[in-house]
Amino acid sequence: MRNIIFLYLLTVISSFSQNNTDGVQPFLEAIVSQFPNVRDTAISPDNTEVIFTVQSLSGDVSALVMVKKTEGKYSDPMLLPFSGQFSDMEPFFSEDGLELYFVSNRPLDSASNEPKDYDIWFVTRETLTSKWSEPRNIGAPVNTSLDEFYPAITASGNLYFTLDDPSKNEKDNIYVSKFSNGTYSKPEALGPAINSKGYEFNAFVSHDEKILIYTCYNREDGLGSGDLYISYSDHDGNWSKAKNMGDAVNSNQMDYCPFLDRDNTLYFTSRRFDSLQNTSKKRSLSELEDAINSYSNGLSRLYTKSMKLENKF
Repeated sequence: MRNIIFLYLLTVISSFSQNNTDGVQPFLEAIVSQFPNVRDTAISPDNTEVIFTVQSLSGDVSALVMVKKTEGKYSDPMLLPFSGQFSDMEPFFSEDGLELYFVSNRPLDSASNEPKDYDIWFVTRETLTSKWSEPRNIGAPVNTSLDEFYPAITASGNLYFTLDDPSKNEKDNIYVSKFSNGTYSKPEALGPAINSKGYEFNAFVSHDEKILIYTCYNREDGLGSGDLYISYSDHDGNWSKAKNMGDAVNSNQMDYCPFLDRDNTLYFTSRRFDSLQNTSKKRSLSELEDAINSYSNGLSRLYTKSMKLENKF
């Protein structure tokens, strides 16, 4: 979402303590390093497709890119056939892998070339090897004249997403639109266990609606900038008070765009710049170039970490 750029600029002018992020590893390092910014991770249920967002340095250009995994090896990146003209980002697979939800500022009229506000869109396919359909706007009451971001679709059809509604005197919040009898209900903001007066955005929700992982910005218990927080739902569907995932995951920079696979492996985006924070000695120009061009250089990069969580799905 666009607010992330502003929040990041606020972060980089401040200094924070080092964090213990042992176990966090780059994901698709060779592929991701080809692009200025890469964010968002969506992995198909059969673990053969990885879709992510490629962005320009400023974040003004966004497109959806896929790599295929065959016998443990990833293919060269390829642009999804419906992406590349407008700003497309934040993909999320349905439980069966036959639907892909994403965010776009593309116009409702396919004949138009004028972008609009960000809406939630989706494409479908008949089988896991079929071609994707043309994008369809999910429509009202989910989409409005405001910007909707980061969809997460559950097995029941419920849709979680991020919305910044200026009429509520709050910042970005996590909303849910319940799906019943083929229609979506009016979106409702999640309660105070999840949302606050500040920024909450980009929520991953497991298909069984037992786990919610999202970013909270600059909370009192945070490590600096945006941190990943986790919440679990009880048997009645009530979300527990979200907890910071700690410095085993979070850095002192922006950590966001989470995805959790069925093996409890966490994938997320981070703007950490470990290599640039080393001030133990004066560096040569070549050493500075190496640090600037390293993976953890403050640009959006993909990371992964195996997790041990209370609930498994």
